[in-house]
Amino acid sequence: MTDQQLFLIVLLLSFSILGIFIWAYKKNSTNLINGLLFNIFLLLLSITILIGGSLYDNYLLKFLLIIVLTIYFFIGAFGVIVLIIGLFINARSVLKKERKTLPNLLTLLLGISLTIYLIISNFGEQMKSSVFRYLIIYCGILIVYFGLSFYNFVIVSIFNSFYKPKFNKDYIIVLGSGLINGQKVSKLLGSRIDKAIEFYQLQKDNGKNSKIIFSGGQGSDEIISEGEAMANYALEKGVLKEDVIIESNSKTTLENFKYSKEIMDKEKGNYNAIFSTSSYHVLRANMYAKKAGLNISGIPSKAALYYLPNAMIREYIAVVAMKKRKYIIKVTMITLVYILIIIINYYVKKFVL
Repeated sequence: MTDQQLFLIVLLLSFSILGIFIWAYKKNSTNLINGLLFNIFLLLLSITILIGGSLYDNYLLKFLLIIVLTIYFFIGAFGVIVLIIGLFINARSVLKKERKTLPNLLTLLLGISLTIYLIISNFGEQMKSSVFRYLIIYCGILIVYFGLSFYNFVIVSIFNSFYKPKFNKDYIIVLGSGLINGQKVSKLLGSRIDKAIEFYQLQKDNGKNSKIIFSGGQGSDEIISEGEAMANYALEKGVLKEDVIIESNSKTTLENFKYSKEIMDKEKGNYNAIFSTSSYHVLRANMYAKKAGLNISGIPSKAALYYLPNAMIREYIAVVAMKKRKYIIKVTMITLVYILIIIINYYVKKFVL
C-alpha cells in the first residue's frame, strides 16, 4: 500500500465516521456515544492531516499539520499539569464568588486528587512493591477512562446547546432552581426565565402565541414555590398573565417534566413544546425529558464562564449516577481485563522468560 492510498483510505474513513455521527446524533442527540464518534472523527482527521502534510506540498495542509503537531505536543508534554493548574485557578474563582458547598468544590477536589495521584505515582516508580505499582497503573487506567468519558460528555453537551427551535411551540417549560432567601429568583434562574421570555416574544413576533410553564416546587427552606417566584418575575417582565402556568409540585428535573406533561396533556392533546434551562444542564434535562415521555429539546441560557467547569463536572457525575449500571459493567470489564493481563504477564515471566 502506498502512502497516497493510505491517505485516501484514512480520509474516506474519517468522513464515514462523520456521517455515522450525524446519523446517530439526529436519531438520539443525548446518546453519549455521539461524543465518542465525533472524537474518533477528529482523531482520524488529524491523522489524515499528518499524512497529507508530509505527502503534498500544499500550504493549507502544511499549516494544519503544524497546528495538529503543536496541539499534540502540548497535550502530551503539559496536558495534565495545565489541567491541574486550570482546576485550581477555577476553584479559586468559584470559591470567591459562590457559596462553599460541596458541589462548588468539585474542581478543587479534582485538582487535589490529580496532584496526589501524580505524587504517589512518581514515588511508586521507585518502590519495589509490584502490588503497589499495579494499583497505581490501575488507578491511572480508570483516570484515563473517566477522563475520556467526561470529554465525550462535554462534546455531546456542546452539540445539544446548538439547538435552533422552530417558532411553532405551544408551551415553553422553564426548569426551576434554588431561590435566594426562599423567595427571590437568583441570577442563574433569572437567565433561564429571560431565555424563555425571549423565545416567547420571538414567537409572538412570528404570529405564534405560547404559554410558559414555570416548573418548580417549594423547598423546605423556601417561603414560596420556585414556580410561583418565577411566574412573578416573568409577569414583571411583561409576560401576559393568561400565558403563565405555575407547576409547583416538582422536586426534581424528572418531576419538572412529568408534571408539566400532565398539564400540557390535559390542556391540549397535540402540542409542540420546548424547555429553557442553563447551558450546562441542557443535555441531562434532555435525557430526563425523554424519560418522562416528552420528545422535546431545550434552549440554553447563559451561565458565568467561571461556573461552567464545576457545573459540567457535577452534571457528569449526575449522568454517571443516572446510568450507574452501565458504568459499573464497564469498570468491571476494565478491571477483569487488567487482572487477566497481570496474570498472563506473571506466568510469561515465570515460565517463558
